[in-house]
Amino acid sequence: MAIQNTLPDPNNRINDAGNDSSGTYGPGFASVKLAAVQPIMRDRTNSGRVITRSHVYHKWDISITYNPLTKEDFDPIYNFLLHKRGTLTSFFVALPQYRLQGPTSRTVASNATAGATALTSSGTAGTDIKPGMLFTIADSQNSAHTKAYMVTQVDGTALTISPGLAKAVTGGAALNFADPKIKVIQTSDTREYTLNTNNLYSFSLKLEEVSN
Repeated sequence: MAIQNTLPDPNNRINDAGNDSSGTYGPGFASVKLAAVQPIMRDRTNSGRVITRSHVYHKWDISITYNPLTKEDFDPIYNFLLHKRGTLTSFFVALPQYRLQGPTSRTVASNATAGATALTSSGTAGTDIKPGMLFTIADSQNSAHTKAYMVTQVDGTALTISPGLAKAVTGGAALNFADPKIKVIQTSDTREYTLNTNNLYSFSLKLEEVSN
């Protein structure tokens, strides 16, 4: 049995031992906020010309809010997060708007270098891959490649993506559009909730992407 390392939700369950093979499915999200953060340095010359350059990193920031929760729904989430010890330990989160959004079997057609903003997909990408789809890459040559990307343009089998590749990718690596998960940490070491007179829990959390 594998330890559950994905935030419990309606598609990812957890049992009392922390395993993912049985137990309780987590509640759905009341709202999700996703932000693409990529700081840009800007300078202006004496003539007024603007010079811009990108920092070397990009991350996704995620804010999740839940509807009022019963104790049975609340405990699996809260205990999962306490086990991660705030900002110490990373885990994965699956956003419902990007689940089952695209093809289940697409691969990278040829090698791509780190920093590249384009990939060539196997098959006819334009038929089932669309701009706005989130994906991750499973590369047998680099199992530590966990960065999440978004398609911004599609031209046949050519995909333009954002951000640029965090690591080089080898031909044949799998493109995961069906169930992409973002590797995250909590942004705070404090986990708190509110319990109302109806014994319902109010809870939200903020996460930020981390890369290996």
